[in-house]
Amino acid sequence: MTSTKADIDHSYSLSNEFFRLWLDDNMHYTSASYITGEETLEEAQWNKCRILYEYAEITPDKLVLDIGCGWGANLAYLVKRGVKRAHGITLSTAQAEYARARNLPGVTIFLGDFFEFEPPELYDALQSIEMIDHVVSPEQANQGLAVDLYRNYFKRCWEITKPGAFFGFQAILRDRVPRNRKDLEDLKFTADVIFPGGLNPRLEELIMAIRPYWECLEMRTQRTSYRRTTAEWLKRLRANEAIIRAKWGDRVFEDYDRYLSTCVRAFDSYWSSDVQMKLRRCDEAL
Repeated sequence: MTSTKADIDHSYSLSNEFFRLWLDDNMHYTSASYITGEETLEEAQWNKCRILYEYAEITPDKLVLDIGCGWGANLAYLVKRGVKRAHGITLSTAQAEYARARNLPGVTIFLGDFFEFEPPELYDALQSIEMIDHVVSPEQANQGLAVDLYRNYFKRCWEITKPGAFFGFQAILRDRVPRNRKDLEDLKFTADVIFPGGLNPRLEELIMAIRPYWECLEMRTQRTSYRRTTAEWLKRLRANEAIIRAKWGDRVFEDYDRYLSTCVRAFDSYWSSDVQMKLRRCDEAL
């Protein structure tokens, strides 16, 4: 992991109560999937879980690992679908505590670095939702190391799965670079202050990096869904402005307002997007 535990705790361990004020009821901190356009945020988040469940070809008897499981929202969906055993791993102390407190039947939460994780057994299926932005730093990308580092991630995913495994994968994407100084400053602020040590991959980097370990069978992008997701988060954040300023201070509210406003603008302006992939483990080719 390029993002250190201190970086992760900075990004995700501010306060579970704080995030609960503006995320959906189940605490998803990733893009929802608006299919009809009529869904609530909560319904669209379940859409996302369903898509990735189907991409990973999960059945109740399969052992599943959720890489970067956050507060356990996707794991709750797996339990809802009847999955008997599932594991989640996160580097955030607060997220691990929250996910464990859900007491989801058959679910085990691991706190630690995915690259150092030694699973008790191999997995039938994998899911990872916007965790890969913590694998490569901006400095490493500038040095031309991104594809190799992403490939090392997909290799590690290959190593902990059984032959025939499927992988439901989702990632935020970086795309066009803005030309306006204020826009560049806001994007840099988001990277440096809200998510230090992280970087969103480019789509072409991911396509190159999955080989030779995985094959992409299906892919869908959802830029407008993430635009709507972040706009809803911003709306809920602002609805709780007085509470946030009183409990966590003016700086926290202003930083998150700036960050979410920048996200909405980034998706509107095609600087950023989001991708979901159905990956199949390559066996014979290796």
